[in-house]
Amino acid sequence: MDFIRYAERSAALVNAELPDEDALREHLADRSWLHRSLVEADLASLRAFQAELRPVFEASDVDDVRLVVSSLNDLLARHPVTPMISDHDPDHLHMHVTNRASSVAELLIAEALMGLANLVCDLGATRLGTCSEPRCDNVFVDTSPNQSRRYCSDRCSSRANVAAFRARQKAAAQ
Repeated sequence: MDFIRYAERSAALVNAELPDEDALREHLADRSWLHRSLVEADLASLRAFQAELRPVFEASDVDDVRLVVSSLNDLLARHPVTPMISDHDPDHLHMHVTNRASSVAELLIAEALMGLANLVCDLGATRLGTCSEPRCDNVFVDTSPNQSRRYCSDRCSSRANVAAFRARQKAAAQ
């Protein structure tokens, strides 16, 4: 299991706008094999989970380690993970975070929680954040070596740097 990728997918899930099943399919564009299993209930479950998960990123952003850990533990209790060994390729046995009976929502929730729980244990509880660009409310996972990430994307970083540059130019001109 690639827990860093699962953690990064959890941020993408929190950031995703999911008004309908088509939006969920678009969110899962790189995992088209899940499309045929999607049902309306997945959408409702994932929307609720987005609201439950965002506070974990917000707590991490303000270095509230206890709240990050307790929130993740509460979510893990509410959304139990049922791992299984996958044998669809007998030469490459590997773990899945859910069993075959799980819904798409259960799979995505389990991946998100296992990814974040492992990231918190391996890298620390302050590796999650909210974008520092004032016009953006996206979340992100910081896997940088020196834990220096402040923006969700290069676009937001550039936008903030340009705004700061213009502010300095304006102040210098006055």
